[in-house]
Amino acid sequence: MLDDPPFDFVPVDARRSTKPRRTGLSMVIDDGLPLAYLRGVFELAAPYIDLIKIKTGTARLYPRDQLMRKLAMCEEFQIRPFLGGQFHEYVFAMLGEAALPRFYAEARALGIRTIEISDNTVPLTPEQRRGQISAAVASGLSVFGEVGSKETLSNPALLVEQAEVCLSAGAELVLVEAAELVENGRVRRDSLEVLKRGLPQDRIMIELPGPWISGVKSCDIEEMKKILFTEFGPDVNLANIGVTTIYDTEAQRVGLGTGGPLHS
Repeated sequence: MLDDPPFDFVPVDARRSTKPRRTGLSMVIDDGLPLAYLRGVFELAAPYIDLIKIKTGTARLYPRDQLMRKLAMCEEFQIRPFLGGQFHEYVFAMLGEAALPRFYAEARALGIRTIEISDNTVPLTPEQRRGQISAAVASGLSVFGEVGSKETLSNPALLVEQAEVCLSAGAELVLVEAAELVENGRVRRDSLEVLKRGLPQDRIMIELPGPWISGVKSCDIEEMKKILFTEFGPDVNLANIGVTTIYDTEAQRVGLGTGGPLHS
């Protein structure tokens, strides 16, 4: 009886996949969470977490043993850690292209198998984007590309072009910058529609906005979740989920949340 889920007679959306999964990925952000706290989160919510991003360049600030223990704990719970793209941008901006192989080698030495490559604040040409992704893949890393800017709103068609460059260069997955998908806190539905029509849904991950984006409130984040699950279905790949909202987000995915049942 203790192994049976509570209320197991209540149906949930059958389209929702379970781990290990290739679609419907849920990614949370680690901005320096203590190990004990993170273990508590994983013990409760690991079935609903697939990826965890070590935010920006915070990996540089950890004691080495603490970072390695955190990475090992992610593996224990079958949650895939990766380095945030702004760390890669920083290395490129401060040390140049020649330092990137050393960055990749250090990541591998720590046990990190996946990194993100972005140009949120340090712009890349298509050739640079393609070259950096290809080089990281050749070094033995998996790469998540990120497209879009934190500073300006891009033409949605440009996001599709950037994503295609990432995928053709060997990126496993492409994250779409949240700041490109909201304006004054409201979802840019035209951008979502272009992404939906222009890219394979199993290869893109849509970032949720947060209070770091001007004009975004908690209610805006919840509204965007409802729109995404309605438009893309319960197995949309979703990034930037707050660790305290994992259960609430999963409930929305399967129709048990504030948005009510999803319609196929």
